[in-house]
Amino acid sequence: MTVAAIREKLHNYISEADDDKIKNLYEIFEDQLAPAYEWSEDAEFVAELDERVRRYEEGLDKGYTLAETEAAINELKKKRSSK
Repeated sequence: MTVAAIREKLHNYISEADDDKIKNLYEIFEDQLAPAYEWSEDAEFVAELDERVRRYEEGLDKGYTLAETEAAINELKKKRSSK
């Protein structure tokens, strides 16, 4: 199907869609059209990451390996399923 044919079908669908469908479609398109968040340009966020790295490297905050995290999650799942 050509882009022109798809465009025509979408135009027809939008013309005939009820209000709820139009709102849902708008939400989908709005998410796609929103500018991407560039975390590396957010000075406050980068400062927070730098602070977390510093605290980890100085031994002030504990880190967890992936295996430790998975084990903790599995333990929580076991506890919830036994209730």
